[in-house]
Amino acid sequence: MTTKVARVALAVVLGVAAVVGVLLFVQSRDKSTFGDSGSGPAPGRLLPDQGAAHSRPPAGFHFATDPPASGPHVPTPVRRDGTLTRDQLLTALEAGNVVFVFGGARADEAQLRAVQDDVAGPFDPALASAGQAVILDRRPGTGGVVALAWRRMLTAPRATHARLRDFADAWLGKGTGQ
Repeated sequence: MTTKVARVALAVVLGVAAVVGVLLFVQSRDKSTFGDSGSGPAPGRLLPDQGAAHSRPPAGFHFATDPPASGPHVPTPVRRDGTLTRDQLLTALEAGNVVFVFGGARADEAQLRAVQDDVAGPFDPALASAGQAVILDRRPGTGGVVALAWRRMLTAPRATHARLRDFADAWLGKGTGQ
């Protein structure tokens, strides 16, 4: 009888040790920064909350920024990146996507695609619907790059600016739940 009790006790101790070992391993692999005050402030500036109403903007409504990072819009999915309507842009940001707005130079596009690939992979409409895409928005006349997330904006003088990747890493998947 004592041998049976000893075996059960040993099995319980080994089971608990295995669970603790797995938890310690998983924790050591976690690269999240939740509660990490040493990582510095999140990149980009917080913009005014202009709501997320799913309707056309009312008469006389003015967006706080151009391009906007929040506000009323008619939900419109993004099927491909390149050039977005205002409704597509706001739908994408609300879902949690990050959008890079740029003037259209081929060199900028290549640099931004490299960030897109590294952070979220090539554009995929399913990822965009899930709020897990980095989307490019070509707008002639845009100087440098404007990185957008819901209620967040970062302006960079050129597409090679390191903070663009930091911005995408920080805000991808956040959407209105920031």
